[in-house]
Amino acid sequence: MARRLTLWRWVVLGLAALYFLVPLAASVIFTVDVPGHGVTFDAYSRILSTEGFVSSLLLSLELAVATIAVVLLLMVPAVVALRLGAPRLRPVVEVVCSLPLVVPPIAFVAGIVNVLKWGPEHLSRTPLFQTFTAIQDEDFPVVLVLAYVVMALPFVYRALDAGLRAVDVRTLVEAARSCGAGWPQALLRAVLPNLRGALMNAAFLTLALVLGEFTVAQLLGFRPFAVWIYNIGGSQAQMSVAVSVLSLLVTWALLLALAGAGGGRARTASSRG
Repeated sequence: MARRLTLWRWVVLGLAALYFLVPLAASVIFTVDVPGHGVTFDAYSRILSTEGFVSSLLLSLELAVATIAVVLLLMVPAVVALRLGAPRLRPVVEVVCSLPLVVPPIAFVAGIVNVLKWGPEHLSRTPLFQTFTAIQDEDFPVVLVLAYVVMALPFVYRALDAGLRAVDVRTLVEAARSCGAGWPQALLRAVLPNLRGALMNAAFLTLALVLGEFTVAQLLGFRPFAVWIYNIGGSQAQMSVAVSVLSLLVTWALLLALAGAGGGRARTASSRG
């Protein structure tokens, strides 16, 4: 029985590897195999010099940093307060944070567009009109940050909730409070250092979401990294696929590094214990 289970595990792992690696290998071959010229790496060597690559990537990274900061500032105190003061509300908060997974991106964008129309239609003579204009600045569209914060809620909540389950938050806060620390100090000095893994997971998931998000940015008329890849695919297909392959490999490398760092910390903690 044990040998059969082991065999089936290897079969499942092999099928999963084929499912992920075969399309990736086909994409790599498409980027380096040029009919009539053989194998060439021009698609990769021209990435940095392609118009719009650096600006779109920097915009996506700026949006990712802002989104990570906002969603963590919003969710960390909320989840800690939920754990300490209102554990019975946890199912309600979980359902609310999971709603972005249920709402289709098209419907989500339609709602955002309707809200943005309030500016010129109803608020043109009020100071709020300037706010509606500012959040749609093409150099740094704050409206995308707000949209990405909502879309990242399910992943950030799950990551933080898993981290808090592994930590006795109440004991840490009570110990910090008994030493004279206020609530902000207890959160910053006692709770957050024990949530580094959860914070890193939440930040990485948000980064991957922002870098790969296409629908909202495209329909709102902005041009971050994912939209740039789509637009360049019409004229330079090999370049588009090459950038996508590199983005996927970098994402996998970051995920492996994060998993390795978490495993290293776990081994260190177990050896100390």
